Amino acid sequence: MSTSQHPINRIGAYWKRIFGEKVYRVSIDGGFTCPNRDGSKGRGGCIYCDEVGYRPKYVEPELPVAEQVKKGIDYMKGKIGINKFIAYFQSYTNTYAPVEKLRKLYYEALSHPDVVGISISTRPDCVGEDVLDLIEEIAEKYHTWLEIGVESISDEHLKWMKRGHTIRDTEDAIKRIKQRKNIFVLGHLIFGLPDENIIETAKKVSEWGLDGVKMHHLYVVKNTVLAQEYKNGNIKVFETPDAYAKIAVKFLEHLSSDILIHRLAGYVNKEFLVAPLWTAQRNAAENIIERILKEKGSYQGKLRSTFEHIF
Repeated sequence: MSTSQHPINRIGAYWKRIFGEKVYRVSIDGGFTCPNRDGSKGRGGCIYCDEVGYRPKYVEPELPVAEQVKKGIDYMKGKIGINKFIAYFQSYTNTYAPVEKLRKLYYEALSHPDVVGISISTRPDCVGEDVLDLIEEIAEKYHTWLEIGVESISDEHLKWMKRGHTIRDTEDAIKRIKQRKNIFVLGHLIFGLPDENIIETAKKVSEWGLDGVKMHHLYVVKNTVLAQEYKNGNIKVFETPDAYAKIAVKFLEHLSSDILIHRLAGYVNKEFLVAPLWTAQRNAAENIIERILKEKGSYQGKLRSTFEHIF
């Protein structure tokens, strides 16, 4: 790991190596709900989740998946000139449907000639063996990521967030995915939760053998339970990107250097955002994280010791 040129193992650089050029995700809304919304596990979703599932503005969920992909690709090509894409099923729980419905939607997204892979966002309690059979089938021909909402390694935090699953569910899901061929598994993590141990989080997700991580700071969007909690003064957020960056650097330094970083901090359009306001500035924290690493002569995995995998 170079301490001067590549202090972070970034997914963009990895994709460029394997595909020969830049690759971007194009977001899709497959019309899914969530067991934490429809009554199977709960109602109303997690405390931070809004009604639109954080989908980008260019996504038009009323359109068929194939048209969403085409419109998204046309938009991205016009904006940044990228030619290869990962079809990204983003909003809510994208494995929460009968397998034949999933098969139709996934292959419809993959039918566009510029799509080279798929990324599917879901919960750890929604990856049954029949779903993994289908995703493993797809992974034989396409670059495939399964994104798991880990969020925290603490059951207390998961309960506070009203996630409706436990850390045991997370560990079981990751273990079963890792037993399948060609499926890359990615964990979403939220930083800034009360009394969290960021070093233990880095150790744990490294031990799990995750292939990728998306880092999010705790932020508040409108029309959520979390927004009311913030208004009532019951939670704190990182008031500045510098405050978050220090925590993110500590996490990265204790994280396995093999893990690909897909995101360093969250982003929300300002019209949906409550706090912290810097969340609406793309790359605000990212630039500071990279600067701190450079100034310290540090890099991802520098402070990581060798631990046995828990599986």
